[in-house]
Amino acid sequence: MATRVVTLGIDLGTTSVKAALVEAVPRDPSGFVVLASCARATRAEAAAQSAAAGHQGQEQDVSRIIQALNECLAALPRQLLQEVCGIGVSGQMHGVMFWKTGQGCEWTEGGPSPVFEPGAVSPLVTWQDGRCSSGFLASLPQPESHLNVASGFGCATIFWLLKNSPEFLKSYDAAGTIHDYVVAMLCGLPRSLMCDQNAASWGYFNTQSQSWNLEILKASGFPIHLLPDIAEAGSVAGRTSRAWFEIPKGTQVGVALGDLQASVYSCMAKRTDAVLNISTSVQLATSMPSGFQPVQTPDPATPVTYFPYFDRTYLAVAASLNGGNVLATFVHMLVQWMTDLGLEVEESTVYSCMIQAAAQQRDTRLTITPTVLGERHLPDQLASVTRISSSDLSLGHVTRALCRGIVQNLHSMLPFQQLKDWGVKRLIGSGSALSRNEVLKQEVQRAFPFPVSFGQDVDAAVGAALVMLQRNLNQRES
Repeated sequence: MATRVVTLGIDLGTTSVKAALVEAVPRDPSGFVVLASCARATRAEAAAQSAAAGHQGQEQDVSRIIQALNECLAALPRQLLQEVCGIGVSGQMHGVMFWKTGQGCEWTEGGPSPVFEPGAVSPLVTWQDGRCSSGFLASLPQPESHLNVASGFGCATIFWLLKNSPEFLKSYDAAGTIHDYVVAMLCGLPRSLMCDQNAASWGYFNTQSQSWNLEILKASGFPIHLLPDIAEAGSVAGRTSRAWFEIPKGTQVGVALGDLQASVYSCMAKRTDAVLNISTSVQLATSMPSGFQPVQTPDPATPVTYFPYFDRTYLAVAASLNGGNVLATFVHMLVQWMTDLGLEVEESTVYSCMIQAAAQQRDTRLTITPTVLGERHLPDQLASVTRISSSDLSLGHVTRALCRGIVQNLHSMLPFQQLKDWGVKRLIGSGSALSRNEVLKQEVQRAFPFPVSFGQDVDAAVGAALVMLQRNLNQRES
């Protein structure tokens, strides 16, 4: 009887941690089944440690993220964890955290299985961080890369800390994304290791030469000793240095992947598919033909960027900063108004009521530009509401206009016609904000009239597991 091939995928997102156990279907090279999955909210937001970052700083408490990860693993069936032969990890790109080599975590053997807790680590400065003003970014050296540098990108954050909190950086000798950190701790890596997907998301990385812009960074006094070593996406970072939950010691762990690439990998069955992910933020991605190389001088005003994918190919991506977070801001505003009026109501109640009201309101003339967070290509843009008439002020009208605005904003970045010209024939919808919002689904179908298939919520975790699954199957065949 053939042995089962089971892999674990983990996704360390902005608001939650997800884990999924995936098994290969025998005699079907592309077949897989999700055996079990689990998600836990991180509730990790923390006040920025550096006073100079002020309210623009967006940081998260790493110990809360790891706590959510441990809760996820504890909730998965122990029997299945014992069969895991590979671990894939993905997570929120662009962000940066720091740790001290050899002191990054502490393993506790007390419970039923060993777990690790963060040790000498910094908070995670996330992709949503806004401390790098346009003026500050303009003062930085020009990167030798096809990608621009924006606030919230790892290298920009390190430059900011170098200027505003140089003492802070002296406490640490390693840096990476939150998912690079988890891989380093699981494998006991002596140095931080990062794949080209995450390196490109930090800035100052050349995807053609697969190397950091060391000369440019050195000339500006950048602490290049903090930059991780580079590995190919889909390669193995190491093996687990201990048993972890029920997963055996010595299990292969893949180098950490970008959450966008892992999401796309989980559901893009054909090259003619485009993948739309609406979670906290929004990404619309499709793969470019093999051999495609992006122009090496980036245009800051272009809304479409080209991110490294697998096997030296690229994804064309329109990434909007305004997605489920805009709906959450609207809900929070309504709840705050209610509180000011002396009424108590739960956010979850408001959310379901407003989606219900919008589902009954099929159309509206009200127009909402939802860019409360600006966009990377338009950092100073704010939101606006236009075409207001007294007949379009119901909760249904406003929510319908808000959902439409989120989708229209994305469509303005990467239109239906451009996708069609690139040969896209089908749209695959995924992400937590999309999966539970019928109104957003309707607006997606209205703006992008392709056949649309709506996927599952644990896509990035499943994608990370599938990358390791494919690797294991290839090793067995060879």
